[in-house]
Amino acid sequence: MNTREKEIFFTEFNNGLHRIGRITLILAVAMLVAVPFVIGMMNGVSPDWGGFLSGFAKVGIIYIPVAIVEFLVYTPMLGVGGSYLSFITGNVTNMKIPCVMNAKEIAGTESGTPEHEIISTISVATSAIVTTLVIVAGVVLLVPLQPVLQAEVLLPAFNNVVPALFGALGLKYFIKSPQIAVIPLVLMSALCVLVPAAISQTSLLLIPSGGLALLIGFVLFKKDKL
Repeated sequence: MNTREKEIFFTEFNNGLHRIGRITLILAVAMLVAVPFVIGMMNGVSPDWGGFLSGFAKVGIIYIPVAIVEFLVYTPMLGVGGSYLSFITGNVTNMKIPCVMNAKEIAGTESGTPEHEIISTISVATSAIVTTLVIVAGVVLLVPLQPVLQAEVLLPAFNNVVPALFGALGLKYFIKSPQIAVIPLVLMSALCVLVPAAISQTSLLLIPSGGLALLIGFVLFKKDKL
């Protein structure tokens, strides 16, 4: 298979992923949205649309921009197949992204290449399957393991799993591009120290810190320092 044939095959492959991904996303959203309405119909009640719109506006003003930013940031890393799988199965930030980045590092692939698309899709699918199996095992073993899970000695560890995961994962990339990472890292760390309430708003902090990192990267690129 020559280069041209590979490009045609890869394009058709991605088009197929887009078709399947769009259908499954539409079905997933429809099913999620339909659940409360079906329950309401079964019980003969309907939502207060004024209250619904008011509540949606308060939540949407925060999460709609965050969703757009996360989509723009994560999609290049996840690829086509990985993006559809990740946004359907969830746990994008704390499981799918680390899994994809680790697989990319091991396989030595570059974002945007056919190889990365394949590695990303396989890693996300594997993560989803493993997560499902772990959840099933957790449900089955929940009662026997309850004394262990509620032990005071282990509680601090459970509360810091995600920070530890991203700290270990992020350090590798901070070292690769310290001139880009230092300023956003210092500013966001100082903000969280001075305003502890900001710690719980990491999704919102992603917007200014990511924008600042992009700006620094753009300036360094223009100056040929990258």
